[in-house]
Amino acid sequence: MTLHHLVGHHEARRRLARAHAQGRLPQVLLVSGPKGVGKQRLALWLAQLMFCEQPDEEPCGVCRQCQLVTRLGHVDLHWMVPILRPKAADHDRQVEEAAQLVAQAVDERRKTPLYGPPDGMASHGVAVARLIARRASLTPVEGRRKVFIVGDAERLVSQEASPEAANALLKLLEEPPADTVFILTAADPKALLPTVRSRAVPLRLRPLADDEVRGFLESQLDPPLEGAVLDERVALAEGSIGRALWEVDEAAKARAEALEFLGAALGDRAQLLDRALKQAPWSARGDFTGMLQALGEALSDAARTALAQEPRRPVPGFLHGREPAALARALTLVADAEEAAQGNVNPQLLLAVLGEKLGATL
Repeated sequence: MTLHHLVGHHEARRRLARAHAQGRLPQVLLVSGPKGVGKQRLALWLAQLMFCEQPDEEPCGVCRQCQLVTRLGHVDLHWMVPILRPKAADHDRQVEEAAQLVAQAVDERRKTPLYGPPDGMASHGVAVARLIARRASLTPVEGRRKVFIVGDAERLVSQEASPEAANALLKLLEEPPADTVFILTAADPKALLPTVRSRAVPLRLRPLADDEVRGFLESQLDPPLEGAVLDERVALAEGSIGRALWEVDEAAKARAEALEFLGAALGDRAQLLDRALKQAPWSARGDFTGMLQALGEALSDAARTALAQEPRRPVPGFLHGREPAALARALTLVADAEEAAQGNVNPQLLLAVLGEKLGATL
């Protein structure tokens, strides 16, 4: 299969095309923006523009180079996606295993262009950094340059508890080969090491317009979404096609759990403790942090309502009439809990403590 067409981001595309035509395209680019907004798809579009035999403001889409990119078969395009940590002990074997895992992941995306988020344990580890350095030292095969796309670049240091993977790339990013362009994508660029960010030219993507999300859902899904289901999906997507495709159901589940917990926190202590004990102690940590994020969103919507502003989602009855200052303090408590959840903390204990504080605050 071929890649789906790139939706939106017209101003960013014009700026990139103009820089390419004038020979001012940076060798290290950091594309950031909300999850699922199309950062990696834009990076692939830019690679196609750079390889295109007849480029204008858009890749021609018909030349051999363009076709190779849309089929993810261009030998000078290296799409580095997060992978599980290689099991081999030897460094060279780790690099070989990483190359195989990356190839498998890209092949899956070739078969299913509307791919979902990577495995929660996947990362760009030291073996991937060495693989990038090895490939960057090679001469281009098809043309005059090589393009590396490092998707979800925040994961350069995840799961390894050290900045070693990111540091292994610093020298390469500081002085990239003349024939090489690096495009890093990140939902949260602050999660990258400052030394990595300092070597890249930033490009921030905005959420897509609702009409753009709607048009994609109507044309690219089989069967297409229609009517009220389509309207709800577009509203919940908040300008992100990825969110519309993969995260809406998870977001609805997280919101239901967040409201259940908040109701228990505002009830009696027995209810709160019972709800806290229902939380899995160590597994499904992604679900746990998703619930905390949904809790913050619910409190934020309640604060908007208290300030006579339009909330993004309906506010449950038990949050109506709360003082804005109390809601602001509650939001701070949830933010602190989200930060604590990233460490080695028992989610049951964290919820019990958070619930008591929220009950006292609200």
